[in-house]
Amino acid sequence: MLQISVQELASRLIDGIPENLQLVDVREPQEVQIAFIKGFKVLPLSQFREWSEQIYTHLDPDQETLVLCHHGMRSAQMCQWLKSQGFTNVKNIIGGIDAYSLVVDQSIPRY
Repeated sequence: MLQISVQELASRLIDGIPENLQLVDVREPQEVQIAFIKGFKVLPLSQFREWSEQIYTHLDPDQETLVLCHHGMRSAQMCQWLKSQGFTNVKNIIGGIDAYSLVVDQSIPRY
């Protein structure tokens, strides 16, 4: 599975979100209320049944897709599932939003 560090993510977002980049957050709504990175589409894994059948209306399988969770486990699951659905360029964000908060942006609360 391809991965990206939080430092690489930050450098990719320095001038805003590139047009050809999809950002997905698979955390729960209550987690997103605590800590959020602007530009991420929230698709909670607990609500998989609600959104999975319409994944191609939410995301383009040919665009680069970066997936985030709290520490990197749920996002790894999502990356594997997206690849099984024909997504060609999926990367797991190593360490999740917790690492992003520690290393990149300390203004994002940790939980």
